[in-house]
Amino acid sequence: MQNGPVPTTLTLLAELPNFPPGSKVRFMGCVTNYSTKTAILTLQHSHPSASSATALVDVNLLLRTLKSDETQVGAWVNVLGYVERKRQTTSSNEEAAVQIQALLLWSSGPFDLEGYERSVDRRIAEEAPGPDG
Repeated sequence: MQNGPVPTTLTLLAELPNFPPGSKVRFMGCVTNYSTKTAILTLQHSHPSASSATALVDVNLLLRTLKSDETQVGAWVNVLGYVERKRQTTSSNEEAAVQIQALLLWSSGPFDLEGYERSVDRRIAEEAPGPDG
């Protein structure tokens, strides 16, 4: 039995398809689209380089505090939210888009992208089970 909020897992956007619905995650992505009609931000981050994962981030809960620079194509943002489900794709070589309900979203501001990727890669490697399980 858990007392208190669900812990948040810092991860790369490419790892989101590995999380079950209901997981609380924090990740960074680059805005590639924003629909004002649905309040869905489309985020991508091509790391590792073979990744084509996409996050569809529902920002309806944040509309009162969302800033216009956080929805502009090319902006890098941090997201804290819950994995909802994977949306099926029609192409077999395309990964499923993961739907996220955002609780918090903020601009990354100036940052070292390669340093961020190394840091998260290192954390993921440390948490991975070894060859003995």
